[in-house]
Amino acid sequence: MRVSLPDSLAAFVDKQVVSRGFATRSAYVRELICRDRDRQRLTGMLLEGGASAPSTPADTSYFENLRVGASLHREPGPLRVSRPYRPSSP
Repeated sequence: MRVSLPDSLAAFVDKQVVSRGFATRSAYVRELICRDRDRQRLTGMLLEGGASAPSTPADTSYFENLRVGASLHREPGPLRVSRPYRPSSP
């Protein structure tokens, strides 16, 4: 795919490539396309959710029920916090 741009837009793209750390013009354009695709998906999901029937409100009792349910499925004992992976030195 080839895209022709007027000099002013080409200069803008070149500045963005440098200032935002893209390797090439193509990488910058790819990022713009991906963001646009993601924005359209999110807009679709929001519109779909807005058109759906109302559900249970997420109030204090809703979250308390979630906590109770989660505690019933947790293994007994203290919570374990995993440590980040750190490779050993050679």
